[in-house]
Amino acid sequence: MMNIGIRLHDTTGSTLEEHLRSAHEQGFRCAHIALSKTIPGFSMKNAPALMTDALAGEIRSLLEKYEMECAVLGCYLNLATPDEAELANTMECYKAHLRFARAIGATVVGTETGAPNTGYKTCPECFTEESLHLLIDRLRPVVDYAAETGAIIAIEPVCRHIVSTPKRARKVLDAIDSPNLQIILDTVNLLNMGNHTRMEELVEQSFQLFGDRIRILHMKDYQLAEGAADVRSVACGTGLMDYTKLIAFAQAHPGIPMTLENTVPANAVAAREHLLRIANA
Repeated sequence: MMNIGIRLHDTTGSTLEEHLRSAHEQGFRCAHIALSKTIPGFSMKNAPALMTDALAGEIRSLLEKYEMECAVLGCYLNLATPDEAELANTMECYKAHLRFARAIGATVVGTETGAPNTGYKTCPECFTEESLHLLIDRLRPVVDYAAETGAIIAIEPVCRHIVSTPKRARKVLDAIDSPNLQIILDTVNLLNMGNHTRMEELVEQSFQLFGDRIRILHMKDYQLAEGAADVRSVACGTGLMDYTKLIAFAQAHPGIPMTLENTVPANAVAAREHLLRIANA
């Protein structure tokens, strides 16, 4: 049986418990939790002080109550920022999330790989070797801390960010040789209007380069966006994505969390059922 989950902030609710209840009622088994998007008043800037043992105990109890697994605890901050004060706070936030992940039983702390500016904006410098080496230098102590705490940090390649391709992801894995560094594969995030026709090739390349390091699959679909640089991300089953190879990978790795993205409460169940139909076929 496939382990299909959802981003909690895409479900109905105004509190973490309401989001978990909604996900459970819609038949999901695991969740991607972004604390700032599911807990009223939670600020990522103040995360280290807010992520207490008491909060961890409360979240763990809620996960058990609604029979949900935390597949991803999100910490999507910019490790490549040139602002030293921002970087110092960001590093503490990552450490807090890694400690918290252990406390609530999260599979991974998930992150993307940023941009070398304070606005987290795509720029030509994102794609240089210099930026890749900067990211590696910044990520290394985070991975070391993950190893100390027994947690896992998982990076998500995105065509607009520093780790923009499967090959660049492999370079990071080779440079930081640690089982505490893994991959979230979101195929749609690798696509843009210039390369979407190579979607199947990018999936295969990802499996070949780091298939053994993929701990989470993010599942969504895409539509073409005329006049835009990027494809448009949409719910599974409402676009052009061919899931055959991704589903086969999931079936070959029983229990791997597959968390839906870009759904709304009205289409989340249909998105999950779309994936199940492909798996059953």
